[in-house]
Amino acid sequence: MAIIRRDPDRPASTRAGTWDPFEAMQELMNWDPFREVGRWHGERPSFAPSFDVTEAKDSYVFKADLPGVKEEDLDVSLTGNRLTVSGKREEEKEDKGDHYYACERSYGSFTRAFTLPEGVDADRVQADLKGGVLTLVIPKKPEVQPKRIEVGSRKALPAKA
Repeated sequence: MAIIRRDPDRPASTRAGTWDPFEAMQELMNWDPFREVGRWHGERPSFAPSFDVTEAKDSYVFKADLPGVKEEDLDVSLTGNRLTVSGKREEEKEDKGDHYYACERSYGSFTRAFTLPEGVDADRVQADLKGGVLTLVIPKKPEVQPKRIEVGSRKALPAKA
């Protein structure tokens, strides 16, 4: 059995051995051009938090991973149907003569904006930052929430006399 060393910094088409089209496609699907920008300039990429957005019956729920971001460094605003989340994570500066072999943690400012459907209730938005996770609950107005409509044939028919 041969052991093949895969070098993630070299594309599948340039590695020694045979070219695997499935591996090449997987590399293309996982490529993040914004991550590569930092490598080209010898810099760390800027901080870009990930968001999960879900829709419940009565609200929209946003969750973002924001480890190391303080509440005072976070700004959440809703203007019309435009939700904007911005903030910053400061770089930790501890130079005690230590030698760094890897510096991969990102820092800096970020801004994310989302366009919401019409009918959100801006007066009842809830925001909570716990354990490095920002949770935003944006309720829908009652008039835009789904309502169950009875179909005529399912209604009870009046009894015949």
